[in-house]
Amino acid sequence: MRRLPPLRALEAFVRTVRLGSARAAASELGLSPSALSRRITNLEDFTGKKLFSRSGQVMKLTDEGRNFYDAVAPHLETLAAAVEAQSENLQTLRLRLGVMPLFGTQRLFPRLPELRAMHPRLHLDIDTGPHLIDRVGDTLDAAIALTTTPDKAFHAVQLDENSVHAICSVALAEKLGPVPDIAELEKQTFLVHTDMELSFEAWKKALGLEKLQPVAVDHYDSGQLILEAAAQGLGIAIMHDDHMIRNADPRVTGLYRQKIASPYSYWFLCKPVDLDARPLRIFHDWIVSAGL
Repeated sequence: MRRLPPLRALEAFVRTVRLGSARAAASELGLSPSALSRRITNLEDFTGKKLFSRSGQVMKLTDEGRNFYDAVAPHLETLAAAVEAQSENLQTLRLRLGVMPLFGTQRLFPRLPELRAMHPRLHLDIDTGPHLIDRVGDTLDAAIALTTTPDKAFHAVQLDENSVHAICSVALAEKLGPVPDIAELEKQTFLVHTDMELSFEAWKKALGLEKLQPVAVDHYDSGQLILEAAAQGLGIAIMHDDHMIRNADPRVTGLYRQKIASPYSYWFLCKPVDLDARPLRIFHDWIVSAGL
């Protein structure tokens, strides 16, 4: 059998890379900074590679270190999963996940059986309440939310890029016709998600309708309800065209088929310090690879 590397040194190395800070990694492992540095030095001696460059208390990952991490980290996850699968005494792994309802019903839930098959001990507590981003690291371990550019305090993974579209009932689309008419549009009610305020302005600007003042702008905190309101003829929903496509509701259609870049994307967000927690790491790696 080949000689194994020092596992504690590997753990110190991986945590330092993932957290982006030797001090944070030392705190997570309950080590002094000097003890952490010694473990990484032991790993460098074992591999014969300089994994970090050091300047005082600052440790910066080298190119060799990045290549080593990229090669080793997936195998550590495989090892952890194999031990998990063969262990009878491991407790349920639980993740508190905040999700916007429309993303949950259209994109997440149809794929969750795949995750359950791979990790049967992982269970999700789903929260669709308001202010998801504000609660990450407190009442939530992670969230999937619509936002523009996330705060740098988060570990953030962009899940998609979107186009803004006006969505309405088929009957209303036929009445309005294929060419935007500001006089007709000003007679309409527009439906805007409370988390997508900038989308309406982006849509108006792209169509040269900056002066458009509709009879009303109604706000909803649920994408599914906006789509239903549009289907019932209650107004024109300003949403992502992906929402309409995935909803596949024959009662609604899109107006004016221009492709307009959205200010918003779905992002997976968590605190970097929490990323090594086993439930969070499993879900993170799955959603990144699943292409939801």
